[in-house]
Amino acid sequence: MCMPSKDQCKMIVLIDQLLSLISSPLITLTVLISRDSVSSTPSWPTSGKALWTMPLPWQGKLERFIGEESVAAGESCILSDDPTWIIDPIDGTTNFVHAFPFVAVSIGFSINKQVEFGVVYSCLEDKMFTARRGKGAFCNGEALQVSEQADIHQAIVATEFGSSRDPAAMDHIFRSLRNILCLPVHGVRGAGTAAINMCLVASGCVEAYYEIGIHVWDVAAGSLIVSEAGGVLMDVEGGDMDLMSRRIVAANNRTIAERIVKEIVSFTLQRDDAPLQS
Repeated sequence: MCMPSKDQCKMIVLIDQLLSLISSPLITLTVLISRDSVSSTPSWPTSGKALWTMPLPWQGKLERFIGEESVAAGESCILSDDPTWIIDPIDGTTNFVHAFPFVAVSIGFSINKQVEFGVVYSCLEDKMFTARRGKGAFCNGEALQVSEQADIHQAIVATEFGSSRDPAAMDHIFRSLRNILCLPVHGVRGAGTAAINMCLVASGCVEAYYEIGIHVWDVAAGSLIVSEAGGVLMDVEGGDMDLMSRRIVAANNRTIAERIVKEIVSFTLQRDDAPLQS
């Protein structure tokens, strides 16, 4: 029997600590809802905020964090070669507010700008998706494998409308959706969370997921889970996916991915790693 290394044991303990810190506040989370805003703003208890300053069980440079909360606090969102945690403590806040049953904790860990492991915990489903580079992807310990479907007309495609209500952006989004629906595909779905949409691709439940407007903390963990389940990742204009570009196509195979890319009416948003506005 192969036993985990000392460092792997430390990693497992740390992930458990992170999930405990994040999951506990979900139960008592106070959500401030504004009628004039699409997004709901979570007000974190002290235990949730402690995530960003918790001590790590390593010595050295393993101290970098990227996440919505750290960026909102004015920290830069630069993916460097340093070991970095990329965390979304609640992916699907609006879902959480309305008890729509898809809410996820997303934790990615990168070294040299490459995600080395990813964890997505679908809280209300109690499903733990995990992946380690070169070691496969799993859900509650069961190996994941993407769908073998290669016919776009038999494919289910996941997407989201995003939180922006800028008319120009919405026009691009609806044109893309119309193009894909009229291929036709078998159906279009959306869980309301990028992390879970990507896990649905990895699980073989949907053939593809695309979106413009997501952030690195939404997709870092899920991107590795998809690729380790046998899927492919692309930019919405083709070529390799760029984690900081805020655009993604994740699919079960290259044939489906390239067909989706042809139908997307792309537009450019400010990158996650753009310089902070003074």
